[in-house]
Amino acid sequence: MAAVVLSEAEKLYIVHGVQEDLRVDGRGCEDYRCAEVETDVVSNTSGSARVKLGETDILVGIKAEMGTPKLEKPDEGYLEFFVDCSSNSPELEGRGGEELGTDIANTLYRVFSCENSVDLKSLCINPKEHCWVLYVDVLLLECGGNIFDAISIAVKAALFNTRIPKVRVLEDEEGTKEIELSDDPYDCIRLNIDEVPCVVTLSKIGYRHVVDATLQEEACSLASLLISVTSKGAITSMKKVGKGSLDPESIFEMMETGQRVGKSLHIALQKILDEEENLGTSRPKVGFLG
Repeated sequence: MAAVVLSEAEKLYIVHGVQEDLRVDGRGCEDYRCAEVETDVVSNTSGSARVKLGETDILVGIKAEMGTPKLEKPDEGYLEFFVDCSSNSPELEGRGGEELGTDIANTLYRVFSCENSVDLKSLCINPKEHCWVLYVDVLLLECGGNIFDAISIAVKAALFNTRIPKVRVLEDEEGTKEIELSDDPYDCIRLNIDEVPCVVTLSKIGYRHVVDATLQEEACSLASLLISVTSKGAITSMKKVGKGSLDPESIFEMMETGQRVGKSLHIALQKILDEEENLGTSRPKVGFLG
């Protein structure tokens, strides 16, 4: 991750501001930066989204391809995640970017391991034989802090935008099965994203915690808690990052804040997605490859 060097005086200034619920950019401890969300930004994908959260810039593309169901879940499709961080900065080229990308991908697998996050049964075409595999490619264009939250927002927006062609399984007299793909681009399956969680990262700074930390605030934090929250406020997973420790009381406070902030985040995101959907083909594309 991009390194930020702060003097002791600058760190003290940030920490004292957080204690007074006043951050350097004027936000309170539970406020997110202004976010820009745009879907359908890459033409050769089944679904895509770009999210800018402050200085953090994320691009997600989803490609639906036919595959074989996993042996342990023969009547379900599945998701595969790949994260590329190398375009962000020279220090993330090579092994550093690979390690961060693997860590983010593993976090996404954990977030989406919840049984109800995505209806995987709807991705099954023919049990034990054919299913849809969603390849989710995440590109970190710029890192300005809080990349996990931004990526989770972008993934949910891209899943909302994903359109999977409808297929029919035809069987002849000999029992041979053939798959017929619909020619109509509007004859497609849309995913239900109501239960897709978003990640809320809470960074401990001094005796308080903040959401949506900037790079400068992350440099002042020794420990953070990543909480995946559904639109109903249910916590599906947690992960502690950083070298510092968190006491039980702080963890419970951070969980409560995560649930409260997470519900508000889902409401705001869904409102943006619905507004964009209602614009239809008339909306101007201003984002990546628009």
